[in-house]
Amino acid sequence: MHPLRQHIQELIQLTDEEFDVVLSHFEHVKKRKHQYIVQEGDLVNKEYWVIKGCLKSCFFDDDGKEHILQFGLENWWITDYESFIKKTPSKIAIDCVEDCELLYISYENREKLTAQMHKMERFWAKKSKYGRIALQKRILSLLKNSAKERYNLLLEEYPQLFQRVPKKLIAAYLGVSRETLSRLSS
Repeated sequence: MHPLRQHIQELIQLTDEEFDVVLSHFEHVKKRKHQYIVQEGDLVNKEYWVIKGCLKSCFFDDDGKEHILQFGLENWWITDYESFIKKTPSKIAIDCVEDCELLYISYENREKLTAQMHKMERFWAKKSKYGRIALQKRILSLLKNSAKERYNLLLEEYPQLFQRVPKKLIAAYLGVSRETLSRLSS
């Protein structure tokens, strides 16, 4: 079974014909480690689904310090949603932490697909709900948990990140220095 179909069918069921229509709205792309799919200031017209690899969305503050908003692993969706939906310049960058294989759908194709197939409209509505839950959990964790608690939660929920992502990126995601991360992991 195609990995995208398997992913979609975790939430909704599609016939073979329906999945063929869905897949026809996507394009396939491969990116190398350190390649950007979104740069700050871009007008973002694509939403990406990760077949293979790891990406990060981040921004740099006025002092040049990197802050990682999210990682994108297999079966995750990633883009700058504000730019994608509101057609404003991107405030973040998204680049490949590893070599990546991605499917993407343009904003226009997503709109066409949801208009012609209400099942996909329901799929994206459900994905959006889960995304809001994940965002709320991340914000609450940043506001109420200690660095050690955030580290332990990340290790518990996404242990594969620690094998795939450099420690300095884990530190930037947790909002701690590389030195603090070393102390937390010992």
